[in-house]
Amino acid sequence: MNARPFPYRLAEITAPRLGLIALQSDETVEGDLRRLLPPDCELMVSRVPSAREVTSGSLAAMEDHLTASAKLFPAGLTFDVIGYGCTSASAQIGPGAVADKIRTGAPAHHITEPLSSLIAACRYLGLSRVALLSPYIAQVSERLSIALAKADISTPVFGSFNVAEEASVVRIEAASIMSAAKYLMADAEVDALFLSCTNLRTLESIAPLEALLGKPVLASNQVLAWHMMRLAGLAPPAAAPGQLFGR
Repeated sequence: MNARPFPYRLAEITAPRLGLIALQSDETVEGDLRRLLPPDCELMVSRVPSAREVTSGSLAAMEDHLTASAKLFPAGLTFDVIGYGCTSASAQIGPGAVADKIRTGAPAHHITEPLSSLIAACRYLGLSRVALLSPYIAQVSERLSIALAKADISTPVFGSFNVAEEASVVRIEAASIMSAAKYLMADAEVDALFLSCTNLRTLESIAPLEALLGKPVLASNQVLAWHMMRLAGLAPPAAAPGQLFGR
């Protein structure tokens, strides 16, 4: 069969290009970022192997896979920002090591993750004492508290659902998050509440909790999207939730 060759031109793509490396087990972060990022940017997603259960060892093990995951982005592209979607692993591995591993696999002007994003958000809002609500056991969350302390952000109040399996984390109901947050924040002498974990469904809880508590409520995917937009010079959509976007 003889096919007629048609002429064509190549269009120049000028939209800001953002990348996300999500955990294999994460069912939430990709959808949340697509809701939070402006429609005029281009989001590309890769995945990194991750265990079903979250432990210090399983979090640390992801470091060896980050470069290969970054290499799965289309070759020849340079990203404005690449975000790594894991709060606890960012604290376990360290932001510097995360950035080095990702940059080895894909060129990007900026690399961020929820830990660096949270620190940037706290500095932006002037927060130094934060209550931490996590789905994971204290041993996993302790590394996050230590990393925040190095940035002069204390976490004097901590609560957890004590869940290890990611398949359960993603199904924790909003009502459970609201109830735990209310209990945790009762008489707590803190500046804000942080809902940790990119797999925890938190976006719908941020505005109601801020109205109830009268304080900023931050969440992993919210701060990650906010920081990626700031690094890329993008304005957030009007519907983005929380005092972080409204300030």
